[in-house]
Formats: sequence, structure tokens, C-alpha cells
Amino acid sequence: MAQKNKHHQEINMKEFFGLILLTLVLLAAIALASKHANAGSKSRQLTQPLPVYQTECGSCHLAYPPAFLPKSSWEQLMSTLSKHYGTDASIDAKSNHQINQWLTQYGGSYKRVKESPPENRITKSAWFERKHRKVKTSDFMKPSVKSPANCAACHQRAEQGLFDDDDVRIPD
Repeated sequence: MAQKNKHHQEINMKEFFGLILLTLVLLAAIALASKHANAGSKSRQLTQPLPVYQTECGSCHLAYPPAFLPKSSWEQLMSTLSKHYGTDASIDAKSNHQINQWLTQYGGSYKRVKESPPENRITKSAWFERKHRKVKTSDFMKPSVKSPANCAACHQRAEQGLFDDDDVRIPD
């Protein structure tokens, strides 16, 4: 009888360790699947910056990630630089062509930015308004922020194209 109980204990221990192993394998598979699922959304924002874009556009404002607007918005913006939100932001034809090509290559084409926002303004897009719905208008008007378009005032890693909620600090 003692031999039979020992045999049952061995089987139960094997089943127990088998279940633990199966659980670990499943957890690893879920983690890997989650990593791949999130990779697509991160890669939309972490496009390798184009140096001429950084120089030309980044000299006046944050060189926004191309994924923040749909391709059609970038095409319209690049074709009207002489009237860029009240400023003549004209650049030479070669730079314009390079930047336009890059922006339309990496422009947003997924659900969040499929439609051009009013006036092609990132700050008027539905996703921007949804993400910033809890930010008070008075916070955007602070002298250290100036406007909703000044991403780097609150997003500490905006220059690197990173806009994680955990990195937000609204200045005094």
C-alpha cells in the first residue's frame, strides 16, 4: 500500500511540474505576442529622423513624428510652406522634395490618424484632443508652455519621438 501511495505521489508531482512548465511556456508566449503587438505602435512613432527635416523644420518647432499626421496632411503642408500657419517657411526645392518624400513615406496610415485634422493641425486631431482631454486650457497657456503645439514643454522625451504618458510633466 505504501508503494502504491508513493507511486501516486510521483505521478502527482510529475503532473504538478508539467503544469508549472506549461504555465511558464504559455506566459512566455503571451509576453512575446504582446511585445510584437506593441512593436507596431511604437515603430510608428520611432522613425529614424531625417537630418534635413530636423534642421529645417526643427529650427522653428519640434520636428513632429511623421506618424502624427496622415500622408495627405503632410503633402498639403509641404506644398504650402510659403503660408505655413501665417509664416513663410519656404525652403529650397531639393530639401522640400526630400522632406516631403520622407514625411509621406512615414506619415500616419493607421486608424488613429487616417483622417486629416482641421487645418492639418496635429493639435486639432481627434486623437490629440482625446489624449489631452484632462489637460486644462490654462496649462497650455502658461508662459513655459505657450500652446498645445509645444509638445516638448510637457513631454520630456519629445525630441526623441517618445510621448509616453509616464514621461509627462506639466510645468508650473
